[in-house]
Amino acid sequence: MRIHGITVQLEVKTQTGTDAFNRPIYESEFVDVDNVVVGSPTSEERNDALTLTGKQIEYWIGIPKGDEHQWEDVRIILPAPFSCTLKTFGFVQTGIQDLIPLAWGSRIMAERYG
Repeated sequence: MRIHGITVQLEVKTQTGTDAFNRPIYESEFVDVDNVVVGSPTSEERNDALTLTGKQIEYWIGIPKGDEHQWEDVRIILPAPFSCTLKTFGFVQTGIQDLIPLAWGSRIMAERYG
């Protein structure tokens, strides 16, 4: 048995215009992303995230190598057994892809949403 990820639904935002204050207006849709790993943070990582950002990290999201989606500040819908919606925060942490032996080379923090 080999390690593999799950299929999640990732929010993809497309700018459709600007409002009266010249702020961007976005339209959202959800796309399936395969082979995403969902992991639990350590208690130290939870405390660090809460201290630095004021947000409670619920999961680490492992992003597959070669994925080109925007993962910062988006919603993710997890299938069963998680069955919840998350919102990513912070920035994508990326390692040196060629030196990482598994299929995931980046990760981002996520909190429960809604």
